Amino acid sequence: MTQPDTGARDGGDQPRSAERQAVAAPTGPLPPGQYVPRALPVLHYGPVPGFNESTWDLRIFGATASGEDTRLSWQDLARLPVCEVIADFHCVTKFTVPAVCWAGVPTAEVLRLFPPAAAVTHVMIWADFGYSANVRIGDFAADQTLLATHRDGEPLTPEHGYPVRLVVPSLYAWKSVKWVRAIEYMTVDRRGFWEERGYHNTADPWREQRYSYQEQEGEGPPL
Repeated sequence: MTQPDTGARDGGDQPRSAERQAVAAPTGPLPPGQYVPRALPVLHYGPVPGFNESTWDLRIFGATASGEDTRLSWQDLARLPVCEVIADFHCVTKFTVPAVCWAGVPTAEVLRLFPPAAAVTHVMIWADFGYSANVRIGDFAADQTLLATHRDGEPLTPEHGYPVRLVVPSLYAWKSVKWVRAIEYMTVDRRGFWEERGYHNTADPWREQRYSYQEQEGEGPPL
């Protein structure tokens, strides 16, 4: 999920690689314009980053309630509570992967342990190589939103965001940032990488919010 030579994304690029697997039934109706593909693409733009357990960390910063930043090591993250979520996964390029089983740390638990200031309205999710995506605090706090480490019972593959990716089933998949390295609490909305380059600031698949030209007043900061 990022710009050329600086990261990767599930979104509108041509796939660098693809995998085939059994296609499950959708958990409910598909959002407008979506279809279930025969081949399930793995889309990424730029290189897949490496992972070093001894040096990896997750930074939580910005408008924190304590005024302090936090850095979680891989071991710290592994000690947090985990849960499973089964949800359809909607790509802005119009395919939907049905009934994906994700496992990881609920973002609601992150907010509980490392609370934002009361004025926070959005978070910016940062990935390796500087990729970013902005998410409303309500979407980030939703019950189905996870910092996922596993998919369908197996650890994430590098192409799917190993070791950690955000999963926000309620939004188009470019908001589900791969290779997460930081969470920034924000009191004012700010566009992330693809939101600055023509994608919709909010990305609700049920409203088919694909592109910035569709934005209504109040749905995003000025381009």
